Amino acid sequence: MIKSKQINEDLNNTKYIFVTGGVVSALGKGIVAASIGRLLKERGFKVTLQKFDPYINVDPGTMSPFQHGEVFVTDDGAETDLDLGHYERFIDESLSQANNITTGRIYQSVISKERRGDYLGSTVQVIPH
Repeated sequence: MIKSKQINEDLNNTKYIFVTGGVVSALGKGIVAASIGRLLKERGFKVTLQKFDPYINVDPGTMSPFQHGEVFVTDDGAETDLDLGHYERFIDESLSQANNITTGRIYQSVISKERRGDYLGSTVQVIPH
């Protein structure tokens, strides 16, 4: 019971910091996020980082490195944004595919669920009306 109470207290104390800079590349958003994560970890906080990419590609593995840059391969074999490599080194934690979300992966998941019938015939819309 004490463990359950502690988990609930931890969830109630969860805080989020968003680092954004629009779609402009090479501003240093990833390094800023990794640096903030490191500073918080040094102060005793539990830290993880999440990267959200708006592109329709499922992952950057098949994208041109001239357009997107290098990819970082996580321990679980996922080809992710290079920022995840910075995150891992700065906070000294192993990250996974779950730490790199793309619009393409979200669409892929929604379409798979629709094909299986998970939405029970409902219309699936990007912006419901």
